[in-house]
Amino acid sequence: MFYASIHQSSYPSPRLQLQASTPLARCRNPARLHAYLATVCRIAVASYRIGGATDHVHIAARLARTITQAELLEKIKKTSSAWIKRQGAQYDGFFWQAGYGAFSIGWSQLDDLVTYIDRQEEHHHKLSFQEEYRMLLNRYHVEFDERYVWD
Repeated sequence: MFYASIHQSSYPSPRLQLQASTPLARCRNPARLHAYLATVCRIAVASYRIGGATDHVHIAARLARTITQAELLEKIKKTSSAWIKRQGAQYDGFFWQAGYGAFSIGWSQLDDLVTYIDRQEEHHHKLSFQEEYRMLLNRYHVEFDERYVWD
């Protein structure tokens, strides 16, 4: 099982922390976007929860043995970008950032992760995405260089 987070960029530049160029806050119905992402995920994984805040999306899912993380995220980003652009002219410039963050968890952590994803809006009143992402990278002992994390 893995946890991915997708983040959107607030500036033009090509993370699952998936980043996008147009704030998801402008999305008329974020639940509809999350449902669409769940549909895309169903092709190759079992998704347990998809949600997020105004600038990123979290996905809790279990990969099938027939697809890699990179393949799944490429499919999610490609198909969802096209879908988002069809939602209106204000999304013409939408794109996800080039990278993403993906973290493994155990079954015993799934309930906590689902709760965490469900409470994203509340959570991000206290902590920015960047602060959260740095904490995750540190918790998982991932070395990173700030110059390249926020493309």
